[in-house]
Amino acid sequence: MTRDIALVAFAQTDHRRTSDELSEVEMLMPVLHDVLGQTGLKTADIGFTCSGSSDYLAGRAFSFTLALDGVGAWPPISESHVEMDGAWALYEAWTKLLTGDADTALVYSYGKSSPGSVRDVLTRQLDPYYVAPLWPDSVALAALQAQSLIDAGETDEPALAAVAARSRTDAAANSRAQLRGSVPHGDYLVRPLRTGDCSPIGDGAAAVVLAAGERARELCERPAWIRGIDHRIEAHSLGVRDLTDSPSARLAAEKAGVFERPVDTAELHAPFTSQEIVLRKALRLGEDVRVNPSGGALAANPLMAAGLIRLGEAAAAIHRGESDRALGHATSGPCLQQNLVAVLEGDPR
Repeated sequence: MTRDIALVAFAQTDHRRTSDELSEVEMLMPVLHDVLGQTGLKTADIGFTCSGSSDYLAGRAFSFTLALDGVGAWPPISESHVEMDGAWALYEAWTKLLTGDADTALVYSYGKSSPGSVRDVLTRQLDPYYVAPLWPDSVALAALQAQSLIDAGETDEPALAAVAARSRTDAAANSRAQLRGSVPHGDYLVRPLRTGDCSPIGDGAAAVVLAAGERARELCERPAWIRGIDHRIEAHSLGVRDLTDSPSARLAAEKAGVFERPVDTAELHAPFTSQEIVLRKALRLGEDVRVNPSGGALAANPLMAAGLIRLGEAAAAIHRGESDRALGHATSGPCLQQNLVAVLEGDPR
């Protein structure tokens, strides 16, 4: 069965360094009210609900069940969860709508990184036999990738600083961003990456509504149609990968149809400046493409929600008439290990 599926609404929190006074449910509820309010839908009108989060980050098992208090699980709802960034929850919801079992879907994700050391937490996802015992954290691995790019002659430190400056300058127009405007590039965190080359640590949540066919046009003046979506993964072992390239992002883009026609906007989930360099090459993005006009992950990077935000920002650009064909990208794992790519299009104007 072939159905046209679109993102019809997007909402997110004000991203902050810490939200100690709020539980995940309290952080999430305003976002859910906002995204449903944009469409006029109530919880009972939603055919499928899917969430993305991490029990490991939350520090307790089945933490996503508590978030259902914010959704409202009575009367009983059709609901699912992925232990991943919300972009992968969106992928599951998209497949659900393709089957015809539902016409609308609510997708949300959230993460609070402030309570602990994210760099230490992310080390636990590495190879437990050969890599994790060495205790390289996420920044150290990103620095290894950045140095590989510099050694290959594909970038240098001034170019990385320019990526950071452009991203946070663009974020000045994004009231939700954690870092906006002129931000000092700072000292080395792990050479060659300075503080400004790295995304901020913070808390946040996001939600989108998907709808099929004419239902999408009823709910949104200019839906962002998902024309293609795919996700791929690199080898787990860093030693067998070329860190200056991302074959999985390129393959996902090919399968999603990115290379069939030019895109005018790209929201890339690049938590480090060097990763934008890698993704630009893998996705064949020219200088004429607006990359991360929202500021991207360098302006706000709430774990488990940052990827969904990239897709949401790409869709919002179409809703506002600022884009006709946009690319949304999400990543997970060290050094761009997993990549999801979606192509979004607006109706002709």
